Amino acid sequence: MTPVELSRTVLHAVRRAVDAGELSVAVPTRAVVAPPGPGGCGDYASSIALQLARPAGQTPLRVAEVLRPYLVGTDGITDVVLTGPGFLNISLDRAAAGVGLVREILRRGDRYGYADRPDGRVVQLHCPHDLRAVVVAEASARLLRTQGALVRVTAEGFEDVWTSVLGVAVDAVGHAPAELPVNVRPVPAHGSDDPLSLGRDAGRWALLYPAAHDRPRTGDEHLVQRESNPLFRVRYAHARARAATRNAADLGFTAAPGPVAKTGSDTGTSTGSGTPADTGTLTDAASALLAALADHPRVLAAAADHRAPDRLARHLVAVAEAALPFLLTVLPRGGEKPSAAHRARLALAEAVGAVLAGGLALLGIDAPDHL
Repeated sequence: MTPVELSRTVLHAVRRAVDAGELSVAVPTRAVVAPPGPGGCGDYASSIALQLARPAGQTPLRVAEVLRPYLVGTDGITDVVLTGPGFLNISLDRAAAGVGLVREILRRGDRYGYADRPDGRVVQLHCPHDLRAVVVAEASARLLRTQGALVRVTAEGFEDVWTSVLGVAVDAVGHAPAELPVNVRPVPAHGSDDPLSLGRDAGRWALLYPAAHDRPRTGDEHLVQRESNPLFRVRYAHARARAATRNAADLGFTAAPGPVAKTGSDTGTSTGSGTPADTGTLTDAASALLAALADHPRVLAAAADHRAPDRLARHLVAVAEAALPFLLTVLPRGGEKPSAAHRARLALAEAVGAVLAGGLALLGIDAPDHL
């Protein structure tokens, strides 16, 4: 079960409680699920009971008690624990959840985490005559559109070279009326290094990766091809994921979502590699990677709500760091034959590629297949 599917399951539980006469509320259009906070447990938590308590005329804890039976026993859910004032802490069947997550990502491709339909919001982003502000506003607009908003970006001033070098554009330029103040104003990139000298991809990353209140570094550290460069790590992980697909095709197998199980080379029983693989490390790597991928829709929504593309950039780094150890295990080794486990690993690798490519595209950055 993916976070999106879990959100729908929580809403379905609310609808069933309303139909049964146990709650008298309007069923909301969205139920937020996120990793549990301090004091929580399980895989995900929802505050839907706190949201519905006042309109239901009941305490949040009582609303949570009403909803719990409608969640327990649902396919993919193994337990629901109530904590605090009424948080629903949900534990999932992790094997089934992982397979469902990978299948959902492969189905949605680079649109994984996007809203299903427009949400009716109309957002106006207005920024000063500043390169970083324009780049942040444009990336924020892309993020808001993923969540169903209609967005217009305007700037007090604009330079044509910003488009030719960084590919940035706005809908209109000029002073806005008094009722539309500047609402995107990150710390400018003032300094001796011009971000335009970095080119499109590194220049945009340099301006978007730091939080809005931090002054960006615009030196050539964004161009080096080594692990100390976060942009390189993200693009390298993407290229490795794409290479896994090409190499698997050469070996005659394709991706098929399934449990990420051990293979003969992991246990040291079918290859001449000499030493068995650490299967605990493999399990940990896959679990960490699945957790990072599952968090992608929440990160997109939060980055859009806060006009903070830096949140997406840092999340892509986290996905890449979780992916790189796992990507070493995708292909058969030695004389090993491709198995269902390898097809499942390849499916997870392709899910990584889709998330990283989609995330970089939202930042306006290319995701090369070869690096």
